[in-house]
Amino acid sequence: MKLTGRNRSTFASFLVGGLLVGGLAWELLERVLAAFGFELRLGAGPVGFDLSVLAVSLVVNPGTLLGAVGGIVLFWIL
Repeated sequence: MKLTGRNRSTFASFLVGGLLVGGLAWELLERVLAAFGFELRLGAGPVGFDLSVLAVSLVVNPGTLLGAVGGIVLFWIL
């Protein structure tokens, strides 16, 4: 699907969903490998903002980037 003004929110949803799913999947992979004795840490510390009432942060790792690419590809396919 082409990115237009009408489906911009759908694109943002796919992108954010891909970021979250990819980041969580990578974290799960790191923990499973750690359980088997392989140490793998490729994440960059929490990136986000703090408004003293609301704080949002995300640990950026390779899965986050792969998930973003997956969200974009999924948007193009649909």
